[in-house]
Amino acid sequence: MAEPNYRGYAAAGTAALQRWYRPWRGLWATTGWWNSANALTAVIGYTQWTGDRSYAGVIETTFRAARRWHRGFTNRYYDDNAWWALAWVAAYDLTGDRRYLEAARSIFDRNTAGWDDTCRGGLWWNEDRKYKNAITNELFLTLAARLHQRVPGAGDHYRSWALREWEWLRASGMIGTSGLVNDGLTAACANNGGTTWTYNQGVILGGLAALHEISGDRGYLEQGESIADATLARLTSPASAGVPGILAEPGEATAAPKGDHTQFKGIFVRYLCDFCRPSPRPGYRSFILANARSIWDNARNADNQFGFRWGGPFDQADASRQSSALDALNAAVALTASQT
Repeated sequence: MAEPNYRGYAAAGTAALQRWYRPWRGLWATTGWWNSANALTAVIGYTQWTGDRSYAGVIETTFRAARRWHRGFTNRYYDDNAWWALAWVAAYDLTGDRRYLEAARSIFDRNTAGWDDTCRGGLWWNEDRKYKNAITNELFLTLAARLHQRVPGAGDHYRSWALREWEWLRASGMIGTSGLVNDGLTAACANNGGTTWTYNQGVILGGLAALHEISGDRGYLEQGESIADATLARLTSPASAGVPGILAEPGEATAAPKGDHTQFKGIFVRYLCDFCRPSPRPGYRSFILANARSIWDNARNADNQFGFRWGGPFDQADASRQSSALDALNAAVALTASQT
């Protein structure tokens, strides 16, 4: 059987995503501020892995226009800020334009203000300083580690932050007994037992992969493999499903998604793909390809728009669902391109 045309799938998905793009705003309609950072990241990923530069101009357009809505791409939410910073790191990797790297560095500096000694460390979710959660700290870890790799003149500044963040995350208790990362901490600084969203299992893989690359310590990979394996075992459709083994948000089989939940799964696959570089387990590759095939076969409408449930049926379309699915299609392109 011929290999599916993942590049063609990604091209069709990107074209559909860009119908929501509003150049004068530098953002994607039908979705929120931080989601647009992820849409930009997905477009960058498509450009990087396919070599198709049809949408490369979106990077500069977004860089110029989107900052008008939030100066320096920052607001009161430290996680939102970090999504934009990671998008600009990706833009720098693709283009070599140091303006994007400097934007990411500026956002990182802004986010360090969110760290204090409550719960022995860690970043707050936002400037209200009422909740310390997993995603904000995972993003800070991944951003710090990636900046260390890209800014050698900064000495140990970013590396020290990355190590400090990882030691705090590891000791925080947010990685539960199931091997999955819960949402955050209680006011008493204990694991709150919150939902194990897929993106909380993904972003941490980016940080752990980078720490391994920086240090050569395989212990970071072993921790990442534990989280990835738990995700594939516990956050996928069951054997009894029409399409088993497909990534699923907790509760998605019985309830409609709320708020930003439609964005999460693509983030997991994006970072699992990154994690495959230092940890090329065949099971990770086959999982990513199976999800990409299922999106195309089961979660797509006639306009090449993708729904929330990757095992189908298609529910509705928006830029969040589309960019999330595009992350999975990009990952499939990346993994199959590396085999040719």
